[in-house]
Amino acid sequence: MNSEIRKTLEAVKNGEISVEDAMLAMKKAPFEDIGYAKVDMHRGIRQGAPEVIYGAGKTAEQMIGIVESMKRNGQKTILITRLSPESAAVISGVYEMDYRQEARIGILGAMPVPDGIGKIVVATGGTSDIPVAEEAALTAEVHGNEVVRLYDVGVAGLHRMLAHMDEIMSASVIVAIAGMEGALASVIGGLADCPVIAVPTSVGYGASFHGVSALLSMLNSCASGVSVVNIDNGFGAGYLAGMINHMVSRSTCLKQ
Repeated sequence: MNSEIRKTLEAVKNGEISVEDAMLAMKKAPFEDIGYAKVDMHRGIRQGAPEVIYGAGKTAEQMIGIVESMKRNGQKTILITRLSPESAAVISGVYEMDYRQEARIGILGAMPVPDGIGKIVVATGGTSDIPVAEEAALTAEVHGNEVVRLYDVGVAGLHRMLAHMDEIMSASVIVAIAGMEGALASVIGGLADCPVIAVPTSVGYGASFHGVSALLSMLNSCASGVSVVNIDNGFGAGYLAGMINHMVSRSTCLKQ
């Protein structure tokens, strides 16, 4: 696959195709079919971030095979989400991996140097929301972002969050994570001048309906600039925050 990219670049060098046609060709480059998975090797070219392995529902052996494919095709840092301790132990017997059990995340390879335009703040309503927050924070860090963690700053003690106004007001993106009634996103959304990504969690008593109450509250927020991802979807929030945090620098590069 790398040889195909080389041929395309050589064609650009020789004036046989345009830069735009070369970009299109590389964006359409094929995946690697390993039987039980079709590993997308050019997602980084198309979307700016490489393939991620969703661990839930996959065997350790399947994930090892996918990792082998990624490494063979040059992917330096590999993120595995929703990874059980049992599967992590098997994978760690084959590859060196940093496993974060609280977030259920495995990281293979070195963490990249942050190259986003600013800082991403990940804030939680309570300590019980931290597993989802760590999934978001680590996802953002793996994708080249600097992350500031503000944990247990929910509306039950609003002064705790107000003590961190410098971090909130200087963030380029904020991920607000909360269960119960999910009010944190509205409060932060009413204070910050940057996009706020709300993540409802399944933390709460019976009437929270495993996160549905927080989800509906966040969807009905009266604060402007608040978007919402699915219940407990720390990965989706961290990934989106990373995209936003890189958007200005990408736009500048394209204009140049």
